[in-house]
Amino acid sequence: MKKGSSIFAIFFIAILITLIGKLLVAEAVACKIAELTPCADAIISSKPPSASCCAKLKEQKPCLCGYIKDPKLKPYVNSPNAKKVAKTCGVPFPKC
Repeated sequence: MKKGSSIFAIFFIAILITLIGKLLVAEAVACKIAELTPCADAIISSKPPSASCCAKLKEQKPCLCGYIKDPKLKPYVNSPNAKKVAKTCGVPFPKC
């Protein structure tokens, strides 16, 4: 194998391992709306979100578009208060 081909192969394998690792992490999140229960009070009453709410919101970030697309959940997840909670927690609100 030529030196250039070896470097390309190593580079390709490194990228592949990185992508597979990210996919496995994304799949590890269980998308269950009940996981966001710590945020219910902040979303419903406009109270500041708790640390546990922010932690769960960050954990559930890959699931937010799925929640928004669910007609039963959309009014809550897409509400102004929910967006405010996400902003306060430092979680960018997704554009789905």
